[in-house]
Amino acid sequence: MTGGQPRDEGTFCLVLHSHLPWLAHHGAWPVGEEWLYQAWAHSYLPLIDLLQRLGEQGFRDVLTLGVTPVLAAQLDDPYSLRGFHDWLGNWRLRAEYAGTRWARAEPELRELSADEFRRATWSIERFESTWRHGFSPVLRPLVDAGVIELIGGPATHPFQPLLDERVRGFALRTGLADTALRLGSAPEGIWAPECGYAPGMERDYAAAGVRRFLVDGPALRGDTARAHPVGSSDVLCFGRDLSVTYRVWSPKVGYPGDPAYRDFHTFDHPTGLKPSRVTGRDVAPEDKKPYEPTLAAQAVQRHAEDFVDTVVRRLRELRDRDGRPGMVVAAYDTELYGHWWHEGPAWLEAVLRALPEAGVRVSSLRGAVAAGHVGEPIELPASSWGSGKDWRVWDGEQVADLVAENTALQRELLAAVDLAGDRGVRDTALDQTVREALLALSSDWAFMVTKDSAADYARHRAKVHGERFAELAALLRAGRRDHAAALAAELRAVDGPFGHLDARDLMRR
Repeated sequence: MTGGQPRDEGTFCLVLHSHLPWLAHHGAWPVGEEWLYQAWAHSYLPLIDLLQRLGEQGFRDVLTLGVTPVLAAQLDDPYSLRGFHDWLGNWRLRAEYAGTRWARAEPELRELSADEFRRATWSIERFESTWRHGFSPVLRPLVDAGVIELIGGPATHPFQPLLDERVRGFALRTGLADTALRLGSAPEGIWAPECGYAPGMERDYAAAGVRRFLVDGPALRGDTARAHPVGSSDVLCFGRDLSVTYRVWSPKVGYPGDPAYRDFHTFDHPTGLKPSRVTGRDVAPEDKKPYEPTLAAQAVQRHAEDFVDTVVRRLRELRDRDGRPGMVVAAYDTELYGHWWHEGPAWLEAVLRALPEAGVRVSSLRGAVAAGHVGEPIELPASSWGSGKDWRVWDGEQVADLVAENTALQRELLAAVDLAGDRGVRDTALDQTVREALLALSSDWAFMVTKDSAADYARHRAKVHGERFAELAALLRAGRRDHAAALAAELRAVDGPFGHLDARDLMRR
């Protein structure tokens, strides 16, 4: 990264994990396509704009950006592109209506409506000038120029430790191949979904060409200052430094909860806009104060300075402990920046510009390896980044039925594939059977149920894909291939990511 570096405090790696489950054609509001379009407008557009501006100014290896294949598929899909364009136009109409609705309201609300209109207009212009052909043409120049390191993952973001080894390997290969088709090459690193790990998975990674992946800090017993080869492999794991990461966002605290920031949960329902600031943890929605951008901007600067100070302190601790420069890895969901935390993109830019001025080398995971931040081999325990840092969110009592259904689904999937055999040509019905199975196995459904976040929607989605898989598999077992092919064609029009998916790659080798 360019910029003056008066000191060598150490290396900071920011990792952003961009992911949403397959939402296209599966409901709109409040969960469904609305979720996709909000994250697209408020997180993905401003983040890419920031990275483009930094790239034009000569910045390189700014951060490591994870984009899951299932999200990339939606951001490139013509259906989603049309839907998002319509959504942006509706956003601007809502902002116009807010200007009328709040014409005689407090000055803060009038300014908010004007700001919403400006932001919606900017987003429409950016979409029409830059994004109209999808995400991949926007993302590839950033990857090719080395502004970012891109990492991928398994196709539909399944919780890998609970998958049969054959299914797990197939999901990973399919995801890596999808990224290669969109961007020209397969990524060397992945975001292991939910940072889920089971001993031995590094062998799957090595076989698929994966050279590095993420785990949560406790899996490394807090030794996150270096990447570590896992077991006897040369695959490296990087661990989140929670002492730094949690300054921004933790299960209980973090910057987005500051009273000055825009409140995510409080709506003006006639306009769909969010007119309030957080105000206080226990303040009722109707008692929250109007949002004031000036106060929020001051909080952004304060929190950016605090984060830089936190990173520098941590790196100095590591240097004092180890006698050499260390590394800090902070990793977050991309959707935190802008979607959940309105001011997140502004904070992100302030931090990325301030860290080099404080003597911190900002780099990607790839750059950290090149700089020598690699330690001794380690044996990793079973782990995740979820509650308890174990598997309970995806394998707990609340989702025991989903786990059992997914286990049975995988067994039936492998039986169906093995029964079909390799006929020498693609079987579109079998391909769709596999596609529906992968969508049913998304980790999001169990997460949403365990966390009671749109749990009914999550159960419905798991059920829908499971039933579609079962119907196709039954038709294939019965030898009704024409009926299976016809149904598969109908379903692919709705659930059609990964056009390259080839069920023969799942057959026994």
